[in-house]
Order: sequence, then structure tokens, then C-alpha cells
Amino acid sequence: MTPAFDNSTLWQRVYEHLHSEIMANRLPPGTELSEVALSKQLSVSRGPIREAMGRLAADGLVTVRPRRGAEVRAITPRELVDAYQVREALEVLAVRLAVPRVSEADLDSLSELVDKMAEHAKNDSVADFFTANVSFHDLLCELSGNEKLVEVHRRLVAETGRFQPQTLALRGNLENSVSEHRAILAAIREHDADEAAALAAAHVRVPGERLRESLGAQEWDTLTASRTPG
Repeated sequence: MTPAFDNSTLWQRVYEHLHSEIMANRLPPGTELSEVALSKQLSVSRGPIREAMGRLAADGLVTVRPRRGAEVRAITPRELVDAYQVREALEVLAVRLAVPRVSEADLDSLSELVDKMAEHAKNDSVADFFTANVSFHDLLCELSGNEKLVEVHRRLVAETGRFQPQTLALRGNLENSVSEHRAILAAIREHDADEAAALAAAHVRVPGERLRESLGAQEWDTLTASRTPG
């Protein structure tokens, strides 16, 4: 069914719709995004679509080509490894900045998200698990108090989020991930910044290292072409 949009924050509604379609791989890498076609499909003018494209480009999800339209951006295995390395550095910094600032209410919020992850892991609800997972890491970055860190981290998560099933295959299983999050949270609760930072680094590093070891393998040559349902 074609989504209906009203005039308030129209570009943002278009953005959210396209963002969801890209993250679910219903618009896989390389898909052409025509303003004319989208205008007809979504029953909106081309102005809001153009604004939404700009935001998606800023998120690293779309490549806008002058006079040639836009397309869903592909990401190579090498770029994915690089993204994990940068994300590791950002999350280590986030933890170190957050530990002295964290309140009991903040800890309760983080704990609630880990509990949600555990419940989704138990039910094998992969999409819901990753939603809670992203919220945990996003909140941890917000607690750092560094807005630029949050901005860059969100872009990295947006770029790599399309490959959650591959990330899970690299990491192992959902239960392992839950255990790692609980350990990070326990160290934060003890205000042990060094331990929390080390655990956060190891948690983010695992899939990146395993992917780097796999570079050159045929299955990773086709990583960006995979289409996994959301």
C-alpha cells in the first residue's frame, strides 16, 4: 500500500519511508532512486523528495549524482572493516566520557535495553534484537555528552546497519552479544571506565576482525549484493 503523507514535515516522512526501505534491503545497493518515479509513487512533489535525498546522502545511504539522479549506496567489505574500526574508537571514547556522568536513571535505561535484547534473543526475533541493540549503543553515545560523537556514530550505524545478518554471522549468536552487553553495563555500573572501554572495544572489534580475515573470500565479494528480508 502506498503510504499517505501530509504536508507537515513532509520531507522527513519521505526520508523515514526511504530510510526504512533501504535498511530492510527492499531498496538494495545500486537501486536507482528517481525523483519523478518517487513523486508519483508517494504522491508528493519533488521538493520534499530532494530534501529527503540530501539527508539520506548525509547518512551515507544514498549517492546523489548531479544530473544523473540518485542511487542506494553500496559499501565494500573494506569500507565495512574501516567503519568498524572507527566505530570502535568512538565507542571507547563514548564510554570513557559517559562513566563519570552516568546516573542511576541512565543505568536503568541501559539495563532495560539489554533485557529487551535478551528477550528478543530468546524468541529469535532478530530484527527486534537489532533495534534494541542500536538503541543501547546510541544511548551510550548520547551519555557521553559529545554531540559530534553521536552524529558520526549514527552515520556509521546507518551505513553498516543494512548488513546486520552478516554481522550476526561474524559475531556468533544473539546470546553471546547479550552477554557482552551485560558485561559492559556491569563495568559502567561499577564506574570502571578502563574495564568498560576495553569490553566495548572488544565487542565492536569482533565482527570487523573476522570480516577482515575473510577479505578476498568469494562470499564477501558479494556482500553488498545480498538481499536479506527485514
